[in-house]
Amino acid sequence: MTRLFSETSIFDVLENQKGKIKRTVNALEGNYLLNASEEDLIRALTDELRLDVPSIVDEGVHMEYEEADIDVSGDPMRMIYDRNQPFYIKGVRVIISVPFQGDGGFLVVRPQAFTWQGSYEGRVAANEIQLAYTRTDHDGAAIKREFDTTLRLLKQNLASLKASGDQFNGQLEQQVRQLVTERRNKLLADAHMAASLGLPIKRRDGMPTTYSVPVQRRKPKIERPPASAGKFQPEPVLAMEEYENILTIVRNMVRVMEQSPKAFEKMGEEDLRTHFLVQLNGQYEGRATGETFNFQGKTDILIREEGRNVFIAECKFWHGEKQFLETIDQLLSYLSWRDTKTAIFIFNRNANFSDVLSKIGEVAPKHKCFKRDMGKKGESEFRYIFHHPNDQNRELVLTVLAFDVPTEDHRSKPDS
Repeated sequence: MTRLFSETSIFDVLENQKGKIKRTVNALEGNYLLNASEEDLIRALTDELRLDVPSIVDEGVHMEYEEADIDVSGDPMRMIYDRNQPFYIKGVRVIISVPFQGDGGFLVVRPQAFTWQGSYEGRVAANEIQLAYTRTDHDGAAIKREFDTTLRLLKQNLASLKASGDQFNGQLEQQVRQLVTERRNKLLADAHMAASLGLPIKRRDGMPTTYSVPVQRRKPKIERPPASAGKFQPEPVLAMEEYENILTIVRNMVRVMEQSPKAFEKMGEEDLRTHFLVQLNGQYEGRATGETFNFQGKTDILIREEGRNVFIAECKFWHGEKQFLETIDQLLSYLSWRDTKTAIFIFNRNANFSDVLSKIGEVAPKHKCFKRDMGKKGESEFRYIFHHPNDQNRELVLTVLAFDVPTEDHRSKPDS
């Protein structure tokens, strides 16, 4: 038998769980921590460490009964000559099983607001609390009254535990995120320190493979930490701050299109792309080997570092769902480094722009590499996380910006 709500306190459980969070993050193997998707890892750890206080399933309550030998030696109303030994008579034992959902370990935890009366023993088996009642008479109403009281107190104590658990769970993701970020930063700092010694590095578990590129406005330097030539080669990626700055330049170009519609109404896809390139190269100094921003084929706008694509954007006129998904496929086919920042610029002409925006939001999550929606940054700007076609953990940021390109018909329409 188990004494319910009596073995430890909820305060001890919460403190132990806080320690478990730190132990779990610190126990992660270094390479795994750095190579796994950070958001996916945080979600998984949050789910793993979440407190699951049980709740009673009322509709599953059931009972069974059996004849039993009942010791009545402690009953003062009975004429018994030797009360120093058991005195058995035939009676009945009723076992009422109360099913629950959640972690049964909480049934022995004393809540912050503890309420009980009488005996609080029961057998916890699988997902059931088994409560036993014995009678030497057939007063079923008495058993029902006692059970109803026990069930009410069970629910009250579980509700108190749940309040404490919910408060803990509400802060859990933030705690996990902080510890994961701190450990990732430490591993990266360890690697940068080792690289700065200028000696060949023997690869070991836990060595990082990426670092954030310190790109700056107007001069996008993509530099590695100080290190001599050796086997250790951190991969550069575009910093999020610079990614946002690139998109700001594109948004500003769209405002120019809106203010001077006649100049753009007859332009095709390549001409429009060229105007974006002019603005981007006007804001950023190119590297000695060529322009920082360029395009490959007919659609790409990209930043290249050591022959690798760090930022890629695809420019397309809207031609429906199928073409939009093909554009995402095309974009993903260019990617070779993790954490790459990408964008798709959708030019809309001669289609209902509201319908186009609605379709983008509907279609993007259908792609096989879609991971999660990061929310809209404006009425016509969407932000997503996708993964590399061959690696679930190699994530990339994809921003879709849709622009309503002026046409002569639209310009000639009178204002309504």
